Amino acid sequence: MRALPRQKSPPAPPAADAATAVTPPPAAPASTTATAAAAPPRAAAAAPVDRSQWPRPWAQLKYFTFQPAIFPRLLGQVSPDARPGDLVTVYDKAGRRLGAGLYNPRAKIVLRVVAHGAEAELGETYFEHALRRAVALRRAVFRLDADTDACRLVNSDGDGLSGLTIDRYGDTLSCEVCSLGMARRLPGWLPLLHGLAGTKFARVQVDHDLGSLEGIKPSAFKETNAAAPRLVKIREHGVRYEVDFAGGHKTGFFCDQRENRRALARFTPGARVLDLCCYTGGFALCAKVPGGADEVTAVDLDEAAIAQARRNANLNQARLKLVHADAFAYARQLHANGGQWDVVVLDPPKFIFTREAPGNHEGRKKYEDLNQLAIGLVKPGGVFVTCSCSGLLSLEDFEQHVIKAAHRRQRRLQFFARTGAGPDHPVYSNCLESRYLKVLWARVI
Repeated sequence: MRALPRQKSPPAPPAADAATAVTPPPAAPASTTATAAAAPPRAAAAAPVDRSQWPRPWAQLKYFTFQPAIFPRLLGQVSPDARPGDLVTVYDKAGRRLGAGLYNPRAKIVLRVVAHGAEAELGETYFEHALRRAVALRRAVFRLDADTDACRLVNSDGDGLSGLTIDRYGDTLSCEVCSLGMARRLPGWLPLLHGLAGTKFARVQVDHDLGSLEGIKPSAFKETNAAAPRLVKIREHGVRYEVDFAGGHKTGFFCDQRENRRALARFTPGARVLDLCCYTGGFALCAKVPGGADEVTAVDLDEAAIAQARRNANLNQARLKLVHADAFAYARQLHANGGQWDVVVLDPPKFIFTREAPGNHEGRKKYEDLNQLAIGLVKPGGVFVTCSCSGLLSLEDFEQHVIKAAHRRQRRLQFFARTGAGPDHPVYSNCLESRYLKVLWARVI
């Protein structure tokens, strides 16, 4: 996620010692007095910033921004004692205290601001309070334990813990770390997290390339990961799933679609359902088990995901037609065979990875093409559910691509809902870019 300045301003003037005297300008010659009086007044120069009293280590921004992710071009001066992974006090370009953040000069995001505000807590105790607040939101406020033992406990920037994502699966925490500051502190937080969440084990993932860039050593979590199980079984709205940490994507399972999976069940009693890009069968099983679908076909290109979906179906004693195939090719074949379905769900992987035009255009084209194929498989009056997890694609743009796909099929869409991730994926108002999941619900006419 890329932080952009809200308004580009000229850089702050260089620092001056507080004791430095400011010499007044010389008086203008008498002959120029009238001309000077007629000219518009010039803006007063910004007062010098005295950094000598700032608590160390500190970092100062070059531009005004309230974003949590600070890229190198946004960062001004940093105290010489600031080390990679340090919690630093953050100041804005005018020298006002902005909050606190984790600093790492070698990373793409050199500063992750975790707490904003002049009164923000600056010490290490901030993190304990943030973790307690995050877990309490899921367990005490949303009361998710009543429906599931799988949820997101920490949602990175959405919980003021930038660079750390933690999902709970039964008695195991699945942690994804992409910040050196978080990686160094996580082992010390695990006992607290187990006590708050009622878990026993933890698995920690570090992306190889990102970890190398950040300076994170995966070996630091070798013993923690070795003690954790590879497989766990979870429950969600009456459906059981097996989570494979070694073979699964991201943290092992997609908790973000939980409420959408449940919502699908209201449209599937007695229906023929097609689940394209089914992964481990989440939507397919909800259509079949609580939804009472007559027939469910689930398709995915990932052979391991299909094998996991089959195990999940067996866990629930449910019969699914599982197809290992490319969704594009399979949908074209269904068209050739005249296939029609009462309900079609399309939940593809992320297609857009960059803001740059070539890669962005290719991903958008994939969304249009695959949606065009899927819409053509929905019976007139049937329900179409389509998703995008590309954070660089806005909801409005995604909707326009889906509409274009429908109109190319000479079909119309009657939208009746727009949804996203569940409440355990909160988003801070200063980081709306993290609202990545978009789900459109429509009847196809």
